[in-house]
Amino acid sequence: MSEPHPDEAPTQRYPVPQWGPPVLPPVLPPRRRRAWPGLLTVVLVLVVAAAGWYLGSGRTPSLPLVTAPSVAPVEAPRTVPTPGGEESDEPLGTPPTAPDSDVYAFVAEQADGVTPVAYDPCRPVAVVLSTDGAPEGAEAMLVDALARMTAVTGLQFRYDGPTDEVPGGGRAAYQPDRYGDRWAPVVVGWRTPEQEPGLAGDVAGLGGSASAGPDGGPVAYVTGSVTLDGPEYATLLADGDEALARAILLHELGHVVGLAHVWDEEQLMASTTSGDVLDFADGDLAGLARLGAGACIPEL
Repeated sequence: MSEPHPDEAPTQRYPVPQWGPPVLPPVLPPRRRRAWPGLLTVVLVLVVAAAGWYLGSGRTPSLPLVTAPSVAPVEAPRTVPTPGGEESDEPLGTPPTAPDSDVYAFVAEQADGVTPVAYDPCRPVAVVLSTDGAPEGAEAMLVDALARMTAVTGLQFRYDGPTDEVPGGGRAAYQPDRYGDRWAPVVVGWRTPEQEPGLAGDVAGLGGSASAGPDGGPVAYVTGSVTLDGPEYATLLADGDEALARAILLHELGHVVGLAHVWDEEQLMASTTSGDVLDFADGDLAGLARLGAGACIPEL
């Protein structure tokens, strides 16, 4: 995979091993599972300490019989969701007919070097809105953009409402305390260049996804993040340029589902824009149709 362009958030890979006993090893770096000291170990340490005290005192009374209580095995916390959450037996939608164009590029491919990494079409792509710094009308803009993404990919995007999480790289793909036993939804939000240095200069947004897959099998994107430039959006909306604001959001969602930049400035996925291209063009649509035909992976 080529180096990401400035507004493509680096893709993270979360390798998921084959499911089943024994308990899964750690799979979401940098978290590391530590061996949990059982209660029996603690009890034995206390007994040895007591014996040392008695021996050191010069007395040799008989030690009381200490019986270690039975200890139930401690199950290590999960680092990935229970597999198959919301997975259907067949794709939830159908990709549209792709235009006859090859002016598109993918962020990552499967091991065959040809098939793009994509979201699992047998489960919805959940999306939440970060409320911290969101401009007025952000929710309506996002819902509209998600409807467009559903139309151009066949993937079923679902708006799950607001969140207190902020977007950005390095977020955990599994956050059960916040989102329950599922992969964390894609988060979309607005930050300042001071809060997110990647927005410095002429970068209006950042977008990318994290992938996971069973050992030896295909991988799929499981969550993603879009970070938009709050001050830039404030200017666009104040000037009445809602169409360009929407186009920037669509461009970043294009990165989330797996499109990379292209050289053709007539495509929405071009690395720069003059503001003339406000929706996906033929090359974009051809790539998006392929990304909507990914593999269903119930092991995730």
